[in-house]
Amino acid sequence: MQTVTLSLFRFESFAARAWAFWMMAEARLWMPRVPGIGFWKLCGSGTGEGFTPVPNTGVYAILATWPDEATARDSIATARIYERYRAHASEAWTVFLTPTSARGAWAGDMPFQPEDAATPGPLAALTRATVKPRVALQFWKQVPDISQVIGTDPNVAFKIGIGEVPLLHQVTFSIWPDTHTMAAFARDPAGPHAHAIQAVRDGGWFREELYARFRVLGDTGSWGGTSPLAKLDTAA
Repeated sequence: MQTVTLSLFRFESFAARAWAFWMMAEARLWMPRVPGIGFWKLCGSGTGEGFTPVPNTGVYAILATWPDEATARDSIATARIYERYRAHASEAWTVFLTPTSARGAWAGDMPFQPEDAATPGPLAALTRATVKPRVALQFWKQVPDISQVIGTDPNVAFKIGIGEVPLLHQVTFSIWPDTHTMAAFARDPAGPHAHAIQAVRDGGWFREELYARFRVLGDTGSWGGTSPLAKLDTAA
């Protein structure tokens, strides 16, 4: 059963941030050597909760796919490139997921292989879009309203915006206690998310889109001093 991981790393000092920025290039040489790894992407993040076009030089991410959870956990724990990231980071967190649905493409490929039917309980949602350059400004005008609403939603356990190329390649990732609470946020007809989606459809803003949902398997490490998944226990 395919496992997908999102690993986040926080860098505090100037030297650590400079190292992380450089690794956006150098790590491309190391990632293909990680045992068992399939699809992978190195990503930066935006300021605040990541949902802004202004880069955050202190947070970087690695998204990867693996043949199974055991391989994912072993490789992330022992692979040299992941060890180097943790050694330079002030904090690191990885969440383990399995795809339950996916549609669209990422750089022309479909990296996620849903095998596990959706089940009641916590889930993660990922969207990835390539924004057409001519409408990038219009797109980013919509994002602050969405960020404010999702940031104050008591149901969301975790959320972050990351991306491969600032302004043009945007990935959003969030974790919710169940399908109902996530759908209530996404489909609220009076909310900014529904308004933005309608604007995207009407204007054809995206060159490529991918939407995926995942069952949450577990995590390792911490973010903000704790496991974001602890919020799911509180919600339950």
